[in-house]
Amino acid sequence: MTTPKNLKKQLRLEALARRDGLDPVWRIEASLDMAEMARRHIEAGQADIVSGFWPIRSEVDTRPTLFALREGGARLCLPAILDRATIVFRELVRGAAMIDMGFGTSGPSPEAEVLDPTIMLVPLAAFDARGHRIGYGAGHYDRAIARLHDKGAPVRLIGVAFDCQEVAQVPDEPHDVVLPEILTESGLRRFAG
Repeated sequence: MTTPKNLKKQLRLEALARRDGLDPVWRIEASLDMAEMARRHIEAGQADIVSGFWPIRSEVDTRPTLFALREGGARLCLPAILDRATIVFRELVRGAAMIDMGFGTSGPSPEAEVLDPTIMLVPLAAFDARGHRIGYGAGHYDRAIARLHDKGAPVRLIGVAFDCQEVAQVPDEPHDVVLPEILTESGLRRFAG
């Protein structure tokens, strides 16, 4: 029997295989192009806190995008995995210590201030034309977004991926968070909510 969870797993594997097949130099150039698009289309000022993510494997490198948004005055943060169920967002500042976060990623040390992002760049394995996403399967971002919403914290969610990660349709599950926007090398795509 094909369940939504099994179908998501298959779609995730296929999308990640396509992403892994991209030329590494092309991925760098695409990440830089995406930073320029972000500079033009994502308004982030001094009142904003932007969370990104440290790239793992063949992910989009969001560091140029973070730098571009910081130039507009935004504060930056990265996720810190506290346990199997919880991530928080710690401030990213120049010169501060970075530590191993597991999963091949790095982030600010526990001394860094914990912040609530107002703009969240969300990693994903796959997405569809409705803004539905497939993450990596741990549910960290779904829970983090739910916590921010429960606190009443307004947050603009923007998925970040390459076009090749798009699938025909992501199976819907009640806990899934739909992304109103996704940034790819083709531009910032907005989805009807």
